[in-house]
Amino acid sequence: MNLLAAINSFIKVVETGSIVGAAKNLGLSAAAVSQTINRLEEHLGARLLQRTTRSMALTENGALYYAKVRRVAADLESAHMAISTGDTELQGRLCIASTCAFGRHVLAPLIAGFAARHPGLRLELCTTDGKINHIQDGIDLSLRIKPQLEEGIVARKIASVPFVVCASPSYLERAGIPRSPEDLQRHACLAFRYPLDGRLLRWGFIREGQHYYAALNFSAISDDIDALAQMAIHGAGIARLAEFVAAPHVDSGQLIALLKHSHESSQTSVEPLDIYACVQDRSALTAKVKAFMDYLTENLEKRWLSGTIVTAPANLHSLSVMH
Repeated sequence: MNLLAAINSFIKVVETGSIVGAAKNLGLSAAAVSQTINRLEEHLGARLLQRTTRSMALTENGALYYAKVRRVAADLESAHMAISTGDTELQGRLCIASTCAFGRHVLAPLIAGFAARHPGLRLELCTTDGKINHIQDGIDLSLRIKPQLEEGIVARKIASVPFVVCASPSYLERAGIPRSPEDLQRHACLAFRYPLDGRLLRWGFIREGQHYYAALNFSAISDDIDALAQMAIHGAGIARLAEFVAAPHVDSGQLIALLKHSHESSQTSVEPLDIYACVQDRSALTAKVKAFMDYLTENLEKRWLSGTIVTAPANLHSLSVMH
């Protein structure tokens, strides 16, 4: 048995989610890939995949083995790229996971440009506000907000996105215009319920360098930020939206940005939304992943702030810089 070929087949099965998908990726028959996996399991003396006629899942041993051998594949790819001329075309599958709103409004419009630059890649964009597992879900790179960061993953802050506090002209005519964050307590505010743990996300502000949360009167709640935008547009209250969600509605006049011209504007600002590009570990920083991260930074750095590489510890308030 060619062990490296067998390991590669196993990795492709996990990444594509099926024997058939791996076979198509490798240019082999499904029967050949299945036999290879069987021989690999016999060689290891352990079951890697739990297979039925309708589904397939990693066993506990399979997940452990995948976490180890995918580093071998990444190292082999890095070694190949290190001695190549630099003109080698990137090949294979690149799976990117993202929060729903960031994926829909930011990543999706950028995919076409990256695909044109690297036609040998097959791109997959997975949008979810739930828990992300790089290994089990076959994800190469995930774009996350801070509450999604987990201990041990490698994260690079690629953008600091402004939040826009905004409301419709009809609501402001009816309820008046808030002049400071403290005024928000007397208004109908629209809250985002974070799907991962069900909590309501508070509205952070920075005044004279000090962070604080405003006291709010939440009158409506949703776990979909685009639904909150539509609520605000139709006069339900004041929303706090990421710039990439709010901008077209503000530009069209459907929403009006608030707290921009108050007497406190020079001292008070809305806390931004930090976006992190994450991989399982440093061995997962393959040529494909690095190329997409560079492309993303290239396209966002003029609009938002790029950051540095960190590892997310258990206490997310003390993220440490990795050099």
